[in-house]
Amino acid sequence: MFDNLSEKLDKALHVLKGHGQITEINVAETTKEVRRALLDADVNFKIAKEFTNRVREKALGQNVLTTLQPGQLMVKIVKDELTELMGGETEGINLSGDPSVILMSGLQGSGKTTFSGKLANYLKSKKTKNPLLVACDVYRPAAIDQLNVVGEQIGVPVYSDTENNDPVSLAKAGVAHAKANGHNVVIIDTAGRLAVDEVMMTEISNIRDAVKPQEILFVVDSMTGQDAVNTAKAFNDVLNFDGVILTKLDGDTRGGAAISIKSVVDKPIKFIGTGEKMDAIDVFHPSRMADRILGMGDVISLVERAQDQFDEEEARKIQKKIAKNKFGFDDFLKQIQQIKKMGSMKDLMGMIPGAGKALKGMDIDDDAFKHIEAIIHSMTPDERSNPSKLDASRKKRIAKGSGRTIQEVNQLLKQFDQMGKMMKMMQGGGGKKMMQMMGGLKG
Repeated sequence: MFDNLSEKLDKALHVLKGHGQITEINVAETTKEVRRALLDADVNFKIAKEFTNRVREKALGQNVLTTLQPGQLMVKIVKDELTELMGGETEGINLSGDPSVILMSGLQGSGKTTFSGKLANYLKSKKTKNPLLVACDVYRPAAIDQLNVVGEQIGVPVYSDTENNDPVSLAKAGVAHAKANGHNVVIIDTAGRLAVDEVMMTEISNIRDAVKPQEILFVVDSMTGQDAVNTAKAFNDVLNFDGVILTKLDGDTRGGAAISIKSVVDKPIKFIGTGEKMDAIDVFHPSRMADRILGMGDVISLVERAQDQFDEEEARKIQKKIAKNKFGFDDFLKQIQQIKKMGSMKDLMGMIPGAGKALKGMDIDDDAFKHIEAIIHSMTPDERSNPSKLDASRKKRIAKGSGRTIQEVNQLLKQFDQMGKMMKMMQGGGGKKMMQMMGGLKG
């Protein structure tokens, strides 16, 4: 989402490169380019101007620290201000009630129903909660069916009543059902409209008054830019919601909503949607997002995702196999499956510092491992366990069976061999040798 903004901010901050000190002239030049970059990203003009004024004030008069170049100091100032603009601290979700009632609001098409499912899945898998989804959209065709499909997909029950056309009594009945059946979280999916209107606002206000939710979340499609910010303000004036959910952050959008929405409504962004799958949900961390915008990656989130998929018992088994030189392609396949569970490849690569710039314009397919899996599946069980047996005729058969070339088969075998040596060195503590090996690894 932030590719374009990242590139423009990078160019703006390069203005200071090579200068021995920060002066009013080069700071003015840099902040002008930063403001232009923010405006191009669809950030509100007033917010962009206030932001660059703060950056300029902080930059002027500061002595460059001995360990920092002016450009690096400016990056730090911009990063700190970006973090503050997007909320500063990470805000959690309030789960204090018994049951905790979460009311979802937003316009039609914002991804509210899908995100209700993602949130239920997150609370069930990460917070060990027992959620109930309540279908209160009685207007949109197939809305209840959609929520039922989502609920079935994640193993979370859905409360609905097709005979009842009153969203207020439906919401109350859903909360009562949750209490009676031991659900400690209730997520109420309400009706959206094509535009902000009085009827919708009155209805959702009545639902709020009836169920007294611990959390009112406003779901907004980040691809609508400043319109999203204006809609959020209109909803907040009536509902006084507790937090914002930004969906479709994986889309081709300029990112202005993510940067400026907190400033306009003074409510934190709590979660972001990063894809279509039910686990494509992240807690919003302003500091980490600022890092990503400035091309610094997000290693913490990458490690957290890896830990979520980490199987300690499986890791021990693999460690023993590496020690005995018995790490085979079946083990490699298991590692690939764990990586695939961590999320889309483009999103993962964007978390690696510097990778965003290197990958600009590249289309990274989520099936990036498909040809590797095809080659491995074309091997016999014996060949997967003993790659050393793969002679020229076997390689030819594998290439034909997988629909790949012999060169690709050879490349995979070479990389697999290098990876095996690296893993062996990691176990033996051969740090220097491992770094030399990594220098030789390509692709």
